[in-house]
Amino acid sequence: MKPEDHAWRELRAHAAAQLPGGFAERVLRAARGPDAATWNQLQTHAAAQIRPGFAERVLRAARALQSSVPSFRDQLAFGAAVAVACVIAVVYFHGRNTRLANERNLAGWRQFAAEVQDFDQYR
Repeated sequence: MKPEDHAWRELRAHAAAQLPGGFAERVLRAARGPDAATWNQLQTHAAAQIRPGFAERVLRAARALQSSVPSFRDQLAFGAAVAVACVIAVVYFHGRNTRLANERNLAGWRQFAAEVQDFDQYR
């Protein structure tokens, strides 16, 4: 027998000793859920809580919401507007990054030109 097997067995025994009696039965009962009679009682109780005409009101509200759904043309226009905004953002950030890179490069070349002029003066 490996020492790990013994350690696992001891750990399992210790954990089982910490559980209250009937724990496994309660877990299995909760996993199965209530029986059919209990479900029928729950459904009857829930149905008694709903006011008459509830289903019709829900259907009317759903139909009213359905008429406010944007049309394909509206969705297409929104998509085009988003695409235009994205292109504008890309062009702006590309131009900004290019300008910053050019300024950085020009500063480097200016420094290089100044060093070359200093070098030419000492010759």
